[in-house]
Amino acid sequence: MATCPPAAPAAISSPASDACVVSALDLEYQAAVKRNDAAVMERILHPQFVLIRGDGQVITREALLEDARGQATVYEQQDEDPGTQTVRVWGDTAVVTARLWVKGRDGARTFDRRLWFSDTYVRTASGWRYAFAQVGQDVSPKKT
Repeated sequence: MATCPPAAPAAISSPASDACVVSALDLEYQAAVKRNDAAVMERILHPQFVLIRGDGQVITREALLEDARGQATVYEQQDEDPGTQTVRVWGDTAVVTARLWVKGRDGARTFDRRLWFSDTYVRTASGWRYAFAQVGQDVSPKKT
């Protein structure tokens, strides 16, 4: 990943520098989820954050943070597949798309899957915040 220039005020930032900042922030968020680091997740998540899963289930910011604090899910993998991330910026909105590999344990249930996601970030007075996510169904190769 390229090194980003320091974040500039919104009035003088460029789409390229914003994309770099949002890219790094999204990777930081994925790493925080993998470690169940609720403090970092809380800093990045917008107060009105919501996640929509591939089956239509709606997950709130509070539910994600509670899961992380309780370490209900233990991740072996929670990483974007290299080369799949794209960041698109439109003013104060940025959308990250990538394929995510998640592998771990949720209670007695184990999981190992890949899925595509779209993460929407919005620029706020305190910087970019992760406001909305949508994840697709499992796109892992089917075993025969």
